[in-house]
Amino acid sequence: MTTLPENPYLPEDMSSPMVEVHFELRVGVGTLKAKVDVPAGQTTMTGLLPILQNLETAVIDKVVHEATASGHSISCRAGCGACCRQLVPVSIFEAEALFQWFSDLQEEQREMIEQRFHQALLALRENGILQRLLDEEWSKDEESVTRLAIDYFHARVACPFLQNENCSIHPIRPLSCREYLVTGPPALCDDPSIHDVRGVKFPFTLSRALYRLGQELEHDNRGWIPMVFLLAWGKSGLHPGEHFTGTGQEVLRIFMEHLATMASTDKGGKTSAGLMQAT
Repeated sequence: MTTLPENPYLPEDMSSPMVEVHFELRVGVGTLKAKVDVPAGQTTMTGLLPILQNLETAVIDKVVHEATASGHSISCRAGCGACCRQLVPVSIFEAEALFQWFSDLQEEQREMIEQRFHQALLALRENGILQRLLDEEWSKDEESVTRLAIDYFHARVACPFLQNENCSIHPIRPLSCREYLVTGPPALCDDPSIHDVRGVKFPFTLSRALYRLGQELEHDNRGWIPMVFLLAWGKSGLHPGEHFTGTGQEVLRIFMEHLATMASTDKGGKTSAGLMQAT
């Protein structure tokens, strides 16, 4: 039985009563039996993110253990930021939480981060990528998404949160970043569009369940935003998490139902490497 640890970075309101929930997930060749404390009172999908992040950690630990046991150890290390130059998909719920985190920073820190985002957008505009991102047609089909993702990577514009080739928001990074795990030579990550970048195979990915929830809410075919649009999106004042409100058990059930649907449609599982998965 895995007891998911508390997330110290996006804490729930611990003054409210909690209730213990038990569940099982098929992970690789085994089963992950977990228990987690969720709010007995009202919460939202965004408020549940700390629990989902901890669930993701438990799933990744099990998947990585199985990969290592079969001779495929993870080659990702601190200081290797190649994947941080990809088009990073962020669910709208994670975007809401990240923007709240940003808003709570000191003014000097906010200004520094805003400047990084501004510079990234300017660089993407110079490469012609920004105009394509602003055109909703680019996400209409998988081929167009892949083409833009490749061109985005070739523009070599780093995530605004990348500092000295390390993620400055690592504890609260998006699920898509957590799921990107390479087992092959790190040098191949220099261009995953042409190299065979081998990744860990996941039986399901939690990020895609959040994307599906976002699709239902916004009635679009994406359900996520590019990381580089985070601040612009956040300033719109949207709070998507509030559309999925209930007790902790109820909101977790909604997520698990979507996760089960994703798992049943992912025949053979999803491989984490290559270009980041957003479909």
